[in-house]
Amino acid sequence: MATEVVTVAVPRIPRINEPAPDFEVTSTHGLIRLSNYTGKGKWVLLFSHPADFTPVCTTEFVEFARHAPEFEKHNVQLIGNSVDSVYSHIAWVRNIEENFKVKVTFPVIADLDQRVARAFGMVHEAVSDTSAVRAVFFIDPKQTIRALLYYPMSLGRNIDELLRMAEALQTADTNTCATPANWRPGDPVIVLAPATQADAEKRAEGGKGLEVIDWYLSRKELNGAD
Repeated sequence: MATEVVTVAVPRIPRINEPAPDFEVTSTHGLIRLSNYTGKGKWVLLFSHPADFTPVCTTEFVEFARHAPEFEKHNVQLIGNSVDSVYSHIAWVRNIEENFKVKVTFPVIADLDQRVARAFGMVHEAVSDTSAVRAVFFIDPKQTIRALLYYPMSLGRNIDELLRMAEALQTADTNTCATPANWRPGDPVIVLAPATQADAEKRAEGGKGLEVIDWYLSRKELNGAD
């Protein structure tokens, strides 16, 4: 007897360097559109949470709110998202402001139809088919996805790390470089590796302003030295 094969449609998760799906949605700041932010040259940090009025999500929103001025300093627009209603979002944001004395200045999308959550692969049915997991998408001013992270329901995000990621992505873009493990603003950056044998031999000889560990690994300070 043949075994019946059941095919389950799995939403595709947008990947690094792919265009971020645009959206126009209702939020706690009214109607917002992703391309309105990126079109003005802003980076966007789009993050989802499972539900309003939950303990881990509340601690995350408090920290996002406290760090919001630092994200703004680096031209990063925070946008929250969950499948709760705009009225639930407003009540929760007001509750956070009352209990923790911090102002939530960024919009929170009311994604009742899961349009944004589905477009960005935020709903993982193995966890829940009605709530978004903790997802983070860094979107640059060209509306390209530059980084993405997923966290389980039980794990709150490290907002300091997300801020570090934003600064690292922008530093790499501005200086045509890479950032090493545990990089912090002000630390040396990685110079891109040579692509030819001749350039590798030249790099191994050293260069102005470079700390050459080996031909493929060199560092430099971002102080104008080449």
